Amino acid sequence: MVSTKPYFLRAVFEWCTDQGFTPHLTVVVDGRTRVPREYVRDGQIVLNIGPDATHQLQMGNDEITFQARFNGVAFPVAVPVDAVAAIYARENGQGMAFETVPDQASTTSAGEAADSGKPVEPPPGSANGRPHLTRIK
Repeated sequence: MVSTKPYFLRAVFEWCTDQGFTPHLTVVVDGRTRVPREYVRDGQIVLNIGPDATHQLQMGNDEITFQARFNGVAFPVAVPVDAVAAIYARENGQGMAFETVPDQASTTSAGEAADSGKPVEPPPGSANGRPHLTRIK
């Protein structure tokens, strides 16, 4: 049976874009995730997946792929759906959080945070009142 997670991801993405919000993904980075490693913090990366920030966005049932610019350099991004910890609107923090499935076979290189396999919280909003997403169990 196919997971409901990719369907929820596409639904929240569509809701964000319909409302004029900017959809963001919080991703647990492991050996299966293709992202620029210099932007990974504490084993996670936050990605803007809005139409203005991505090219050729494909949100499949197993993987999310697109091209994006990081510091002006184009980079092909590939994120397994299992590695997505949250999708939310940057402007108000509304969205959904998910459990992630760690890649047991991956190894991390020096300077890269290891995936602990524990549920991951998106970074909280800063003191300047920016919205944040809170996981509720």
